[in-house]
Amino acid sequence: MDFFDVLNLIGGLALFLFGMNIMGDALERRAGNKLSSLIGKLTTNRFAGFITGLAVTAVIQSSSATTVMVVGFVNSGLMTLKQSIGVIMGSNIGTTITAWILSLGGIESDNFFMQLLKPTSFTPILALIGIAFLMFGKTNKKKDTGFILLGFAVLMFGMDTMSAAVSGLRDVPEFRQLFVAFSNPILGVIAGAVLTAIIQSSSASVGILQALTVTGQITYGAVFPIIMGQNIGTCITAILSSFGANRNAKRVALVHLSFNIIGTVILLILLYIAKALLAPAILEATASHFGIAVAHSIFNVACTIILFPMGGFLEKLVCKLVPDAKTQEKKTELDERLLATPTVALESSRKAAVEMAKTSITALQTSLSTLFAYTDADAEKVRELEELSDHYEDIIGSYLVKISSHQIDEKASTDAAKLLHLIGDFERISDHSVNLLESAEEMKNKGIELTENAKGELKVLVDAVVEITDLALTAFVNDDIDAAFSVEPLEEIIDRLKEKLRAMHICRLQQGQCSIEAGFVWSDLLTNLERVSDHCSNIAGCMIEASGLSMHESLHILKSENSDFKKKFKAYSAKYSLPEA
Repeated sequence: MDFFDVLNLIGGLALFLFGMNIMGDALERRAGNKLSSLIGKLTTNRFAGFITGLAVTAVIQSSSATTVMVVGFVNSGLMTLKQSIGVIMGSNIGTTITAWILSLGGIESDNFFMQLLKPTSFTPILALIGIAFLMFGKTNKKKDTGFILLGFAVLMFGMDTMSAAVSGLRDVPEFRQLFVAFSNPILGVIAGAVLTAIIQSSSASVGILQALTVTGQITYGAVFPIIMGQNIGTCITAILSSFGANRNAKRVALVHLSFNIIGTVILLILLYIAKALLAPAILEATASHFGIAVAHSIFNVACTIILFPMGGFLEKLVCKLVPDAKTQEKKTELDERLLATPTVALESSRKAAVEMAKTSITALQTSLSTLFAYTDADAEKVRELEELSDHYEDIIGSYLVKISSHQIDEKASTDAAKLLHLIGDFERISDHSVNLLESAEEMKNKGIELTENAKGELKVLVDAVVEITDLALTAFVNDDIDAAFSVEPLEEIIDRLKEKLRAMHICRLQQGQCSIEAGFVWSDLLTNLERVSDHCSNIAGCMIEASGLSMHESLHILKSENSDFKKKFKAYSAKYSLPEA
């Protein structure tokens, strides 16, 4: 092996890693919608998580990427620690698919059809198709397909280049001695772990190991410990990703590390025993592309079989290693790790928006209670919830802008715009909760008392506002179009109630039953309550439009032709009729 072979080895390695990187990124983008739907189907059932982890990793060809996503999911609250354990175990098996694909490079046969299975035979065609998709594709999906095909072609070309560059090492005694040393299980594990930690991909390091088999100097006695070490080394990506995340996200990274370390220790002991007692001939046999793929699969499947029943133990172990804090942790921000998969990041945004919606509606309804029974505790709660709602709007809005800067399809873009509108309305509802609270505080501090008639009238309007906020929340959280269509007739009732209450208040003023000062507070109350119902109408309208209907057309039909609207309007009129004076 001369100087030029070394240059070819470096170039081949660079192409191999580059191809794997662009192929993996494109696969993640291309599979984004599928990933989002898979996450939605996750349950506390560990087996469901296992299948999900296996499927996702098989699709995106990287257990490291899957684990990093899982860290992000747990950090954002999309997944629990318990769910993540099954996903991680599944990802360890899913990642073996890459080694099986790369093993095709080791096919040696003069048969024409067998030769066609060799990557060097079909990758030029894939590269041609890939460049055509990339240059002439009009959609992001077609371009991503082009990147996948080109990435795979570059990856296989790099691997073939590496194999050709190192083939001369078959005659170098020192190289053989190096791998004889790796037959020592401890050294082999360390070597595999260090190499994989450096390049942060067990699939890539297994591919490099497969490329080196052309030297004929690598035995299975060296391969088994190196593969064990590679599975430990790949954990570095998740560990680095967990820095700055919450405690559960750190625990996910530790589950990944613990799973591979415990599995390695158990299988290493079995390997030592087998070597000492049986001295199996396979340990001295020369490894091949196919054999390494088999060894990689055997190790990962064996680890999963051994540790799958121990999921509860792993959960307890990492909870002891990373104990709960004595003080409550700071509110988790939306996780930027998920931006690599925009559809998943969008789902995370929606989950945060749901929490924001619940926060805003709780703030509003708590403030309404202070109008009739003021307490300092409720006042403090309203202000805390309003601040939290503002915080949600800031982080969700910024996050949605970042998502929109990525390559996303039309539906995702529409969903992001919808969320931006919705969080604006929910934030304004929380603002009105503080306005209502301030009116309650003004009445308390100035000793302003509403007449009994005014209290009864206000109770009717408040009850209607409570119901319309519940309907708006249900429409958003559950994508409930029926609830959304129920908002508009109630909103009209609230508008009419406001005008009636304003007119009745003027009558009381004229009769001297109410003070001017109380009148100012009364006007503020009516204005804020009516505006809350307007924002609920906006929310319902946004949900109706998201379902594919035009809000303006729908409202016109509702008010002029729809018997259901008239029926609900009549029912709400009866339910929220004003008490007799």
